[in-house]
Amino acid sequence: MTENPTRQHRPSGPSGPSLPSGLTRAAFARRVVPPWSLLAAGVLLGGALGGAYGVLKPPTYTATSYVIAVPTEKSDPASALGFAQAYGRVATQLAVLGDAQVWAGVPVKTLEQSVQTATSPDAPMVAVSATSSRPDLAADMANAVARALTRHANDTKSSTHVELQQFSRAPKPTTASSPSPKVTGLVGASAGGLLGGLVLLVRPRRTADPALQASVPSPATAADGHGPR
Repeated sequence: MTENPTRQHRPSGPSGPSLPSGLTRAAFARRVVPPWSLLAAGVLLGGALGGAYGVLKPPTYTATSYVIAVPTEKSDPASALGFAQAYGRVATQLAVLGDAQVWAGVPVKTLEQSVQTATSPDAPMVAVSATSSRPDLAADMANAVARALTRHANDTKSSTHVELQQFSRAPKPTTASSPSPKVTGLVGASAGGLLGGLVLLVRPRRTADPALQASVPSPATAADGHGPR
């Protein structure tokens, strides 16, 4: 009596793409998507976001006015240099900005957020810079603060023996001081590439897939399998 082996019927209907022999889906995905694709995706995404930020953000303009400390007959250049450093710190105080808001036409809070000063260790000069989305307003704020600072300093020149004079007025800026979309795009691409590189460094190391490891019998095992003849 013969026995007919049963046939296994495959289910009807469309089937998905077959994987290569000995590969699991996870291993196949790792082969199809190389690790460096994370780095490329980070660069592209960061560049796109950076460029969009540069396009959507309104440009800003910066205007700078300069004042200089001049010693009187009873003083010397070293004293003028020291007072210039002090006036640079006083320029953004409430006493000066309170008078400057009248000429600038903006609240004191706006001046506090928009005005910065800088001094030099070699020259008795104070640079008063103002930033705004309007170039004319940036120049008005810088000139207003420089004017208010000059008035406050000259009120005490009889005791300080140093006079503060306006060296140059702030002109209306013609070009924006904010970075262009090209620059923000490059910065975003660099940041995205750095982030993608960090992800590649901290990701789990790929281990060998058990399905890819072919089980080769040892010579002793192979000999035992044949048995005695």
